[in-house]
Amino acid sequence: MPTLPIIHAREEVESGPYRRETLDLEFSNGERRRYERLKSRGHGAVMIAAISEPGTILLIREYAAGMHRYELGLPKGRMDAGETILEAANRELKEETGFGARKLTHLRAITLAPTYMTHEIQLVLAEDLYPERLPGDEPEELEVVPWKLDALHELVLREDCSEGRSLAGLLVVREVLAGRR
Repeated sequence: MPTLPIIHAREEVESGPYRRETLDLEFSNGERRRYERLKSRGHGAVMIAAISEPGTILLIREYAAGMHRYELGLPKGRMDAGETILEAANRELKEETGFGARKLTHLRAITLAPTYMTHEIQLVLAEDLYPERLPGDEPEELEVVPWKLDALHELVLREDCSEGRSLAGLLVVREVLAGRR
């Protein structure tokens, strides 16, 4: 395993939901470089893989401003101050799908773009669902789309399901559930 570069200096610039940070680095071979990265603000984020019935996961269809279209993906959102990962996951699940979960399991962190961002999203498996809706911050009601896990091969080829975090999360969940058999 290579030795991590030495950070000689850091400079931060405030910029909306992220801070831009410039790093002055020295690598183990003596090479010096400046790298820029985006640092997350806030308390983190969660993404929820909710199993509504055996073999079925709940997706949501919501507007994606970056692509200016509607996308299918896993429910997700920011953690509020003082919330644990599991509390945030259950709250977001209730806000976005109208279901809560009696069983929540933190599976792992997924990075967005680790070469230039510090952002991680925590993937949570939600099982034993029950109906409960909380008001959310979405501008319109989200469409909940049940999807059979054995049809993931169809989902990953759809143009309206392109978000990498959701695709990675679905792969992780499929493997976790396959390991239970």
